[in-house]
Amino acid sequence: MATWSNLNFQNSVSPLMEQIIFFHDHSLIILTMITMLVSYMMLSMFFNKFINRFLLEGQMIELIWTILPAITLIFIALPSLRLLYLLDELNNPLITIKSIGHQWYWSYEYSDFKNIEFDSYMINELNINNFRLLDVDNRIIIPMNNNIRMLVTATDVIHSWTIPAIGVKIDANPGRLNQMSFFINRPGIFFGQCSEICGANHSFMPIVIESISIKNFINWVNNY
Repeated sequence: MATWSNLNFQNSVSPLMEQIIFFHDHSLIILTMITMLVSYMMLSMFFNKFINRFLLEGQMIELIWTILPAITLIFIALPSLRLLYLLDELNNPLITIKSIGHQWYWSYEYSDFKNIEFDSYMINELNINNFRLLDVDNRIIIPMNNNIRMLVTATDVIHSWTIPAIGVKIDANPGRLNQMSFFINRPGIFFGQCSEICGANHSFMPIVIESISIKNFINWVNNY
């Protein structure tokens, strides 16, 4: 969960989020190098009292500042395309969960094992054991170390189903069914919020996933 002192991403709990963080660090290094180079050139030209007359028209320097940015973009574009394909990959999901966005709460349906349906509302009571504006009365229970497919839609306006620690964010559009998959590699409770401005109570429809072992998940399904 994010705190006030965090300046970076949340700790990843899925392989996809790890790849997103690696790509972020890779791009940040390239941007830092470009910023340092451009800053050095601007400062050196600013404090230089003489103007090189050969820079007024030079084919070689124009060739250099055209080819170098193109090569830099290649080093950014290729890992980005690889990551996009990994995010869209669906690999034999164990279960499928349907998430439906409403103004202003989420409802979920488990239809693989038996008909499990519930609404998920934000907890309004102030309790020292709850996270303010983040916890819900009914959490999404999923088994860890398994591929999960999420079908997302909405009934009224556009919402966005987002869990930063997993690295997933997908729009919930009325009349349209979007899908994504994720893989959580450790147990825990992970928080998210609707990331689309969907109305007056947009900030009061959080998302909570609880990752448990497969044995406990089967017991939860049998006892629901």
